[in-house]
Amino acid sequence: MPIQLTAAQTRFLRGQAHGLKAMLQVGGKGVTDALVAEIDNALEHHELIKVKVAAEDREARDAMIGELGQRTEAAVVQRIGHTAVLYRPSRDKRQIVLPRA
Repeated sequence: MPIQLTAAQTRFLRGQAHGLKAMLQVGGKGVTDALVAEIDNALEHHELIKVKVAAEDREARDAMIGELGQRTEAAVVQRIGHTAVLYRPSRDKRQIVLPRA
């Protein structure tokens, strides 16, 4: 089940993600198990990441981003063009402290 964020938490995370570069890219093969595993590792280590989706069609991009969020149990914080911001708190060591709900 993906994380539910309040408006204040979403705004905070968007600000935190502003300076980040896209870590991973969804290529022509789409959302594969290997890609989901890489995103899972990146989320566990960084908690907040940007992912670039290379689909031409807007509906296809939205579907891929939604699938990534669902399969990694991460919240989709923001989507601008081909780039999505994903957030999931680390299971072992939390680095990002969200504002209160």
